[in-house]
Amino acid sequence: MIRFRLATRLLAVAVVTLVGAGACAFDPQAEGGGGGGPVPAGAAEQPTGASGTPGPDRPAPATSSPKPKPKPTTPRSSPAAEPKPSRTSPRPSSSPAGCPQGEHQRQVETYLARLGGFGAVTVDGRQSAADCAAIKRFQRRYDIRPAIGRAGPTTYDVAKRLATTDTDVCGDRPGLTFCVDLTRQTTWVMRDSRVIVKPTVTRTGMAGFRTPAGTFTIDRRNLKEWSNPYEVWLPYWQHFTRGMGFHETTTYLHDGSIGSHGCVNLLHSDAVRYWELGRIGSRVVLVGSRSG
Repeated sequence: MIRFRLATRLLAVAVVTLVGAGACAFDPQAEGGGGGGPVPAGAAEQPTGASGTPGPDRPAPATSSPKPKPKPTTPRSSPAAEPKPSRTSPRPSSSPAGCPQGEHQRQVETYLARLGGFGAVTVDGRQSAADCAAIKRFQRRYDIRPAIGRAGPTTYDVAKRLATTDTDVCGDRPGLTFCVDLTRQTTWVMRDSRVIVKPTVTRTGMAGFRTPAGTFTIDRRNLKEWSNPYEVWLPYWQHFTRGMGFHETTTYLHDGSIGSHGCVNLLHSDAVRYWELGRIGSRVVLVGSRSG
């Protein structure tokens, strides 16, 4: 009988020792929070147990775990307490369906009327269906995103730069001339002092990579040039000075926070047109400056 009791006590001590070792096998606070071993499934949504609260390293006794209480049913709000907008609710003023009005409505209308070619606009500072259609065409032409007809900051900036470009600054020159206004970040093409490609948008060198003003000549062309320093393809490449040239942009042209490494970046349609017109020996004239 004595031997039986002694054996029972020894067995109880062994069980307690094993259970204690298992509870300390994972310490979520070791090495700054669990870096020493795998985290049990769902541990991120459980308390750590650092303050005595049950957690993955401090399991609560099964007898003390409270059973989850059913959540009270929340009655749905009645139409009177939470009315839904009716189909007859008035739309925002001066904004036709699907075409919001921007903060530069009148200015964009003014510049589009001056540029022409995008449809009739009424310069009154109020959005209309005709204005919306014209602004959308303008945005699609110059890859302004999203092209939803809103006269926002980018649309205003591009329209102003194009409408105020003076093509005469390129000079009276015979033959074909590619012209770039570094100040306004625009470019156009002339032949025998006549504009044959209207001003379009460009992006030149950022700070530390200034595109120089001056007169140059296209001396190398490649339909798809590989840039060794920057490891990127340069489609419709036409080099004119010091590793700089015309090419299609590989990023969003209107991202004002960046610039090129000295090249004259073009939209796809413009890069294709410049490639078709360009030849070895074609003249390139750059005027003005861009600080970066």
